[in-house]
Amino acid sequence: MLDEYCRNTGQDRKYVIKKFRQTVRVKKEGTQGKEKNRRKPRKETYDGPVKAALVCVWKIFDFPCGQRLAPILCEETNRLRILKELICSDETARKLREMVPSTIDAKLKHEKEVERGKRKYVSKRNSLLCTKVPTKTAAELDRENPGVVQIDFVENCGVSVRGEYVNSLSVTDICSGWWEGEAVMGKGQERALEAINETRIRSPFAWKEMHPDNGGNIMNYHVYAYSQKNKIALSRSRPYKKNDNCFVEQKNSTHVRQVVGYRRYDSKEEQNIINDLYRHELRLYKNFFQPVMKLTKKYRVAGKIKKKYDTPKTPYRRLMESERITKKQKKELKQTYESLNPGNLKRSIDMKLHNLAHAYDKKNKSQRRIDADHLKQFRPSTVSYYIGQPV
Repeated sequence: MLDEYCRNTGQDRKYVIKKFRQTVRVKKEGTQGKEKNRRKPRKETYDGPVKAALVCVWKIFDFPCGQRLAPILCEETNRLRILKELICSDETARKLREMVPSTIDAKLKHEKEVERGKRKYVSKRNSLLCTKVPTKTAAELDRENPGVVQIDFVENCGVSVRGEYVNSLSVTDICSGWWEGEAVMGKGQERALEAINETRIRSPFAWKEMHPDNGGNIMNYHVYAYSQKNKIALSRSRPYKKNDNCFVEQKNSTHVRQVVGYRRYDSKEEQNIINDLYRHELRLYKNFFQPVMKLTKKYRVAGKIKKKYDTPKTPYRRLMESERITKKQKKELKQTYESLNPGNLKRSIDMKLHNLAHAYDKKNKSQRRIDADHLKQFRPSTVSYYIGQPV
């Protein structure tokens, strides 16, 4: 019987023996009901060949999500087969066209994990902290009330970011344009927090909201805890969107780069000179005697954007006109203004910049002398040799 069955069906003999073999299953007590209620495994409609073809199409169209990939499968499957970019059967192509977005995402779950592991660059930002700190654009920030400040760091590293160097903290009030600065050595989080606290103490108004970028020296749990402790709202700009911090970016150019320049400052003496400049003459000169224009209207005319600005006013005048500043604060500002001489301030700024340049040159001369002494050890001998004999 076995020989005749195999001859008629063409099936393998060992397979037929296993098929005819009777197996006896011993059921445990109390499992009869479970065996009856157990569902049979559902037949897989989208099997291995369908998944392989789906992954191929997914990679061709730059890894879209299931909702975006579903219409692509309906429209492009046959075309990809004609172009020999996708090799599959008619049945597989039909199943691809019938897949819904949820099924596509489920079938691509493992492939997405594989591709995520292949990424060369991994984001360093703390995703948990970023969920706690909301993102805001420049248009969403309060421009009418003083106390909403944008924060940024400017690197005074010259042409190389190697080693430790001075970073200039720049803080700008959006409403008035009031600016504060502080020089920090390196990018340590605790040093950055100390600089933020120093600029906050010097500000003539209370801070209501801080808006930094996504740099690790500002966007960290030290600053987050500081804002919670002092009841200051904290928001951040979108990654790689400098226009979200447009107000402080302007001050970075006019108050930092145009003053201290683009040189590399990496000594304690240079840091002290810059801090002395930021804390005294420069902040007073810029805030009390440098008018600021504010954009009031922007419209398009024949393909060109026209901009209108208000009357230029110094940050001091804008704070004096604000109703959010108390009489006591205005009185202190007025006393400070009356005690200042812009000519003396300008001369003092120039003198300190001269001292900064002198410290920079002295540091470079000493460094060149050290390098020259170091190179003397490797200079070749003045005695030359020819075929092993001195000449």
